[in-house]
Amino acid sequence: MATEPARRRLSREERHAQLIDVAWRIIREEGTAALTLGHLAQQAGVTKPVVYDHFTNRSGLFAMLYKEFDRRQTALMDDNICRAAPTLEPRAAVVAASYIECVLQQGREVPSVMAALTGTPELAQIRQEYAAGFTEKCRALFAPFCDGQPLRDAALRGMLGAAEGLSDAVVNGVVSEQQAKDELFQVIIAMVQRCCTLAEGGERDE
Repeated sequence: MATEPARRRLSREERHAQLIDVAWRIIREEGTAALTLGHLAQQAGVTKPVVYDHFTNRSGLFAMLYKEFDRRQTALMDDNICRAAPTLEPRAAVVAASYIECVLQQGREVPSVMAALTGTPELAQIRQEYAAGFTEKCRALFAPFCDGQPLRDAALRGMLGAAEGLSDAVVNGVVSEQQAKDELFQVIIAMVQRCCTLAEGGERDE
């Protein structure tokens, strides 16, 4: 009688990736309310202590899911930026398209994760880290087109707010994917052009 081959023990990194994948599947198929550490352990075929070792608590799990989404969004954007021409319009198009496309890949799952984190300390920290990382990336990306004038924090946060709002509108069927990309592209271009205008105004005032 043939015996089944012994299953390979997953490394910590592999187990973590498996748990993240299973957690996204649970949210997609059953909703965020169904995602508990116990249910995750059951669906992943591991014991509860294994799951608690990776995420500590339910809020920690949702926080890790959002960070994993952010990581993939950043990787997608970086890859597309490397392929784009180093001029303003191609870079603006890449940022706009990458942002909208990554949100669409997750559909309603990311907003559900954020909703599950409402009121937790993890949510405030995640928002701060994400906003800081994204705006600093854009500041560096568009700095060559600002005539030496730094992009202001208010402008960058306004652009991020537009990106979030347009992504939500696409997910909820209010606007099309292309409309969202086109509008975000125009927001980015206007942000950079306004920065250049301010720089010229400063030179005239001197």
